[in-house]
Amino acid sequence: MKPLHQTLLVIAVAAGAGAAGYLFNHSMSASADRTAQPGSYISSAAGAKIFALELTDIAGEKKSLEQWRGKIMVVNFWATWCPPCRKEIPDFSRVSRRFENRGVQFVGVSIDTPENVGPFQKEYGVPYPLLIGSTGSLHFAGEIGNAAMGLPFTVILDAEGSIRHVKLGILKESELEEKLTGLLPG
Repeated sequence: MKPLHQTLLVIAVAAGAGAAGYLFNHSMSASADRTAQPGSYISSAAGAKIFALELTDIAGEKKSLEQWRGKIMVVNFWATWCPPCRKEIPDFSRVSRRFENRGVQFVGVSIDTPENVGPFQKEYGVPYPLLIGSTGSLHFAGEIGNAAMGLPFTVILDAEGSIRHVKLGILKESELEEKLTGLLPG
């Protein structure tokens, strides 16, 4: 495929995903925000799929989410071109700083390019790792609860690696903090 065609395809997919996420975010029902009850699972194999992800960071180095197994994890699928994502990131940054020494790891999976994500991370002061995904990452997110494949999409796993919460759309600071506090050891 020619580079121009490839670039146009990526832009078209990105615009479509952004529009779908935006529209879905404005019309989503409570079912898009699901929390598993203690002892239950949203998907028994979904947590293992997340830990199997291996993506590159903005420097091009491969990173496996496996390295954070044993911590409570917040995995946020987002993009720099997604307005709701841009609105949500400052809240995530503040909460990640408050929980960084409490066994909680945030990871951003951006459906974008390193050339866009690097400056965004610096401008917004995002303190947690931002990894580069692809349109395939959106399909992966579909397998773990994001049927609309919209953005932003957040998955919270407990320290044992079980998915305890998924949300399509903006996860506000107070909601995020409440979910994480509920997963911390007594």
